[in-house]
Amino acid sequence: MQSQTKRRLSPADLDALLRDSAGIGGRLEAELTDGCYNTAYRVRLDDGRPAIVKLAPLPEVPVLRYERGIMATEAMVYRRLTELPEGHVPGPELLYADDEFLMVSLLEGTPWDKVAKTLSPATTSTLRRELGAVTARLNALVSEDGRFGYPAPESGLSAPDWRTAFTLMVEALLEDAARWNSELPEEPDTIRKLVAEGGYALDEVTEPRLVHFDLWPGNVFVNGGDHPRITGLIDHERAFWGDPAAELISLAFGGDATPDSEVVTGYVEAGGTLNFTPTLHHRLALYQLYLGLILVIEDGPRATDDTGHVAWSREYLAEAVGRVRGLG
Repeated sequence: MQSQTKRRLSPADLDALLRDSAGIGGRLEAELTDGCYNTAYRVRLDDGRPAIVKLAPLPEVPVLRYERGIMATEAMVYRRLTELPEGHVPGPELLYADDEFLMVSLLEGTPWDKVAKTLSPATTSTLRRELGAVTARLNALVSEDGRFGYPAPESGLSAPDWRTAFTLMVEALLEDAARWNSELPEEPDTIRKLVAEGGYALDEVTEPRLVHFDLWPGNVFVNGGDHPRITGLIDHERAFWGDPAAELISLAFGGDATPDSEVVTGYVEAGGTLNFTPTLHHRLALYQLYLGLILVIEDGPRATDDTGHVAWSREYLAEAVGRVRGLG
């Protein structure tokens, strides 16, 4: 996908960047075009290993406030995942990271969205249950400094409690919306009021746990065959410290994520806690609203060429606003 935040390098410049920073060169094999924020390349390193290189936007390129420093967030998540027992949360190995780019090993398997239509219902059920378990293990990681919100200090979007952090996160998006003249389904003050009315539900979250918040099928790699399994999660850049239940919002893009679903069953079997009380449903509505705001507002700085996605994002946000209002 074309996007104004993407930074592209020639094969020679990419090789030079790798040599100067990571100490090893690489031959560019292909650009991975599915994403719309970073630029991603598949390379063949001098020692023969295949790898993925993700380039952050240039410092002068405008981004949303929550996106400031998110490449470092992704690297942090890869490092924290190594604290878990091997295989608990499968994914690529972090090979190198700095503020300009990160490099990870090439994952076995295929993005789930590319093969979803070829999977049998039984295979899909098995994989959804496994995804729930993997997500619960990822959510077991806790913030080291006890703060909620985005880890990157550049964003300034963290706080000692979840209500304050989440309110800051929403406010930052509303400020971005004003900057980019984003078309919202409600006035910003109405959205602020809806979030404030849900504060009592946010207060139930007292421990800042790692939340991926982008577990749609394109960020989940799977391996088919006789023994289907999840081979890895990617793109942890949107991760924050907060309420693990927020994972259900992006998990729903891949299938049922209601209380009796396979993904929730797998989550609970792996030790995760999801009590579908009225307050949880209120929080889920707020998280859908928050994701909807991201999806609509991010098109300002990115100016993507996908008009269909833009239209869908606006519908998603309008639905989310209606859902929150219905709980008032």
